[in-house]
Amino acid sequence: MKFDRRSFVAAIFALGTALALPSFAQNAPYTPITPAQPTEDAAKIEVVEFFSYGCPHCADFNPLLSAWVAKQQGDVVVKKVPITFGRAAWANIAKLYYALEVTGDLNRLESDVFKAIHAERQNLFEEKALTDWVVKKGVDAKKFSEAFNSFGVMSKVKRGDQLAQAYKIQGVPALAVEGKFLIGGKDFNDTLAIADSLITKARSEKSGKAPAKK
Repeated sequence: MKFDRRSFVAAIFALGTALALPSFAQNAPYTPITPAQPTEDAAKIEVVEFFSYGCPHCADFNPLLSAWVAKQQGDVVVKKVPITFGRAAWANIAKLYYALEVTGDLNRLESDVFKAIHAERQNLFEEKALTDWVVKKGVDAKKFSEAFNSFGVMSKVKRGDQLAQAYKIQGVPALAVEGKFLIGGKDFNDTLAIADSLITKARSEKSGKAPAKK
């Protein structure tokens, strides 16, 4: 059987659409996470975005999320977790995320990664193709390759998938707040508004004060 690169890439895009926008109860603002998951710092309010570069809705959500993150107070920590749903192609772009984090190029190139995959329809799902792409973007080839194939990066990808299972992630993008509440499958602005409400609730609980009524 002849390998058709264009068909392969098209199939990956189709997969991204199929696994995007998780199914939640439409009338509920969020889904309780049962059991609740531990956070890294009890003094902070933790928000986790589960996403993939291969997801078109994640690409649309990213600029809104970035602007929202920039407005958060110092007690809020926002973490991003790329997940694979067991797909080798998505594992490579999850490794891309962590490798760029290691080389210090993540903040500079993250928007470009989404643009390359979804607007320019470039194949960044294979190691050689994505390595060529990052090198053209000014990333050191040796440092990137070492990071991409490192035990540390592969461990982070594995850990991300374990978290996705623990949080019962069925689609992306999805936001988890304080390891207790999962938001997804909604209008992006509604998603962020719900996250704001849950952050206010968590802040009040940590301070021992009841949230102000609106």
